Formats: sequence, C-alpha cells, structure tokens
Amino acid sequence: MTVLLSALAALLVGAGSAGAAPASIPAPAAAPAPALALTAGTPCAASADACVDLSSQQAWLTDGQGNVTYGPVGALGGTRKYPTPTGTFSVDYKDADHVSNLYDADMPYSVFFAPAIAFHTGSLSERSHGCIHLGKTASKRFFANLSPGDTVQVVS
Repeated sequence: MTVLLSALAALLVGAGSAGAAPASIPAPAAAPAPALALTAGTPCAASADACVDLSSQQAWLTDGQGNVTYGPVGALGGTRKYPTPTGTFSVDYKDADHVSNLYDADMPYSVFFAPAIAFHTGSLSERSHGCIHLGKTASKRFFANLSPGDTVQVVS
C-alpha cells in the first residue's frame, strides 16, 4: 500500500517514478512590450509635440496626445557631413532673430531642441548644417506653438 501511495504521489507531481525528481514547471513568458502609440499620419510617438521625418522631408505639430494640429509641411535637414541628429529631444530655447555665430547666417524663428540644432526659416532646397529648415510660414507657426520643455521627435 505504501509503495502504491508513493507511486501515485510521484505521478501527481509529474515525476513519472517514485525515485525521480519532479519535472520543472516552465516560467511564464514575459508579456510583450506594449506597442508605442503613434500620432496618426506621422512616424512619431503620440507624446511628441513636434515630429520630423527626415526621409520624407516633412514636419508636423501635434497636441502631444496623438493628434496633428499643423502639417505636414516641408522640412529639410542637414547634409551627410552635418547630419541632423535623430531621437527625442526637448525644446531648450527660442530666438526669433537668431544669427549663427558658427556660420554667420540669419536663422529667423529659431526653436532650439538639441545642441546647436533648431527649427528655423531656411531653404527647402539647400540643406543645413544639421538644423531643420522650414518655410517662413511654417517656421513662424513652430515658433509660436512650441515652448521650452516641449518634446521634439526626429526620425530618419
């Protein structure tokens, strides 16, 4: 009777025989990472206040909750030698009448979001030294709508 109970107990815990160690139970699989919510019609996260797609040469303003509020507009980034950095940044400061001390160039309606990188009025056919050129109307709108601390996302 004791042997029968031991064998039965071993089978119930999955060992297969009275002398074998119990089978290990696999750990539960980790839950997949939640998909990042995007702003509809853009390649950027819903939390971004401004979005730039370097490959399509477009930019948008959003409400930071997944809705486009302005755009797309033409946006031209830097050259291969002076590329526009990609990633997520915060607006640092704004200067409506900025003049670059590096390139001695006017940069109207500058919104700086990375070291020495800004949205500003510029040519949509001539690439920058890393900044995002916008047309005059668009640069005024970006300047008016973005504030220090707002999130800018630049994708390639």
